[in-house]
Amino acid sequence: MRIALLEDEQEQARHIQGILSERGHDCDAFATGQSFLSAVQHRSYDCLILDWQIPDMSGIDVLVGVRAQLNWAIPVIFLTQRDSEQDIVQALDAGADDYLAKPARPAELLARIHALSRRTNPENEKEILVFGPFRVDTQSRSITLHGEPLTLTDKDFDLTLFLFKNQDRLLTREVLLERVWGVTRDINTRTVDTHMSRLRRRMGLNPDNGFRIKTIYQRGYRLEAMTATRAAAESGHAEAG
Repeated sequence: MRIALLEDEQEQARHIQGILSERGHDCDAFATGQSFLSAVQHRSYDCLILDWQIPDMSGIDVLVGVRAQLNWAIPVIFLTQRDSEQDIVQALDAGADDYLAKPARPAELLARIHALSRRTNPENEKEILVFGPFRVDTQSRSITLHGEPLTLTDKDFDLTLFLFKNQDRLLTREVLLERVWGVTRDINTRTVDTHMSRLRRRMGLNPDNGFRIKTIYQRGYRLEAMTATRAAAESGHAEAG
């Protein structure tokens, strides 16, 4: 797993990174809330670990930013010295999935991370996924629209499935390159733009079929589910144009 850690004490950060790396996890550590939020917007992580008391903002503020601004259901664990019942309730109400008191006990920390991973990424995922008129067969790697098979390349399928699984989440080009193409180095992001343009045509991802790929200027893309009212309004605007 790739994990982002918010911890301003360097010794603590190194200790936690050591625990995670021994079990094969990659962990990036950040000392400020701003640097942490910037990283999770542009990189791909499987789990976030937050301290409460950091220099530029509280861990709660960071959590609110993750949940509201990124609209992202990534697992979040608080690891902090604050362990009163009131603090725990506040963190859980703000969107945390789990809460641990410092100092971190290696076995417990790893068990909590793995439990959250199993909950958010169940191994027994259904082979058939349905998204409105789209039917995705993950075993045969095929997609139908209104019962008609779509002609897709392997990369088209991977990208479409990733978009469906992350509906309404802003996906930066960097995240898409990493998760779909397996590329972590900086390359020409026009690769993503070209595939997105092609998917709009091939997949029928438009308001008439209940979805649209929205381009977020200078940031990336978001697959949005369209309500009937919203779809009708979009179609009306298109006809008027």
